[in-house]
Amino acid sequence: MRAEQNELLTRVGPGTACGALLRSYWQPVALVDEFDPSLDPRMDQRPLKPVRVMGLDLLLFKDATGAWGLLDRACPHRGADLAFGRHEGDGLRCPFHGWKFDVTGKCLETPAEPTGSKLCDRVRQRSYPVLERSGIVFAWLGQESTTPPPFPEFDCFAAPASHTFAFKGLWNANWLQAFEVGIDPAHPSFLHRFLNDVALDEVGDNAAGKQFRSAAAGEIGGEHWPMTRIMREFHQPEISHETKPWGMQLTALRPMTPELTHVRVTQAIFPQTFVIPLSETLTITQLHVPVDDTRTYWYSIFTSFAGPVDKEAMRNQRLQYISLPDYLPKSGRHNGWGFDPQEQRTGTFLGMGEDDINVHDQWAVESMGAIQDRTREHLGTSDKVIIANRRVLQKAIETVQAGGVAPGVADACLAASMRGPDTVDGIAPAGTWSTWWREQVQLKRQRAPWCQVDSSHPAPTEA
Repeated sequence: MRAEQNELLTRVGPGTACGALLRSYWQPVALVDEFDPSLDPRMDQRPLKPVRVMGLDLLLFKDATGAWGLLDRACPHRGADLAFGRHEGDGLRCPFHGWKFDVTGKCLETPAEPTGSKLCDRVRQRSYPVLERSGIVFAWLGQESTTPPPFPEFDCFAAPASHTFAFKGLWNANWLQAFEVGIDPAHPSFLHRFLNDVALDEVGDNAAGKQFRSAAAGEIGGEHWPMTRIMREFHQPEISHETKPWGMQLTALRPMTPELTHVRVTQAIFPQTFVIPLSETLTITQLHVPVDDTRTYWYSIFTSFAGPVDKEAMRNQRLQYISLPDYLPKSGRHNGWGFDPQEQRTGTFLGMGEDDINVHDQWAVESMGAIQDRTREHLGTSDKVIIANRRVLQKAIETVQAGGVAPGVADACLAASMRGPDTVDGIAPAGTWSTWWREQVQLKRQRAPWCQVDSSHPAPTEA
């Protein structure tokens, strides 16, 4: 890749081409949990938090009615920092001269002005539409004159609150390398390789990070295999991708015997989200949101197709590795990401812990540098998904630059297609794997207490 192409795909601040593309999509700006006084006592008296997204400094707050407001952080009077504003229930007042704004950005008062002044009527702070979905506050950061696209009805947003759990964490690196690590079908066989297996009955759906410890669907010789054993023993996947309305469907086949093959189907939702299976009944939807060019928040939504999730247990497990209130990782470059050479010889391929595989991805993302220099890469056949995604990304940037509509979720004409998308991880009959995995998806949906399956319409993956 040429240096100018790398710059094009990674720079996301105001006025950049890639930034304009990403502003065509709803973006997460905070967890709802960040305003829970039991997790952050500061929110009890003052539910207000500064946030930075794609180089924009913003202020997120709730008024006394529970309505969200997302405003530019600098006061429109003389630029003072509204993060230190007085939260007065019906709005936010700047301490500099007392100007007050409600959640829509409307100026309510300019008390230092002469009686009868109409200045307040002519002033408005830039505000951004926000909504709550599955424990996350999303914002529309596009131009004021534009209309947000319909919000997608993916499984993670369609499931009831009882069956989803949201969490996040910060990585000190560019958004694109964070996303590219996630959609890479080959890396689990190495980066997340466990050198030893544990009994499957010791692994629960809520186990923090132990994604590849759980069993794959299906059997081999009457035995259920943990995904990590399959990833370890069959490490040369046959990778393919298929264009879908939301992005790409990714398939990795690992032939095991002449009769059986391991099938892993995941989804890349353009431009920065992937969906992967955690177990037969739990999926992870992970979004990668730039703070700026060199920092990224990942947001994960865990969606259960079986019973309700234990939110408190899942949160507490992850708080072993992430610190509040800013969701900063406890491992990083400062401590070598917890690297242990003895573990690398006897426990894991990477040597950075067995309980939290998220730090494995963090190392891969951050060790590339703040912004990966793609001019030095040597890509291979196993990188075909990465190559395809970069081509789609570059084309989408060009489309938006030319005044066109960004693809996927940003295109209102495709809103009805933004459902599902489905994933699977399992051992299938080699000759009929493509039918088998869709059957597994249908069974999962039929058993889910919240998921309605209409046999008169094609499954979401067929959209």
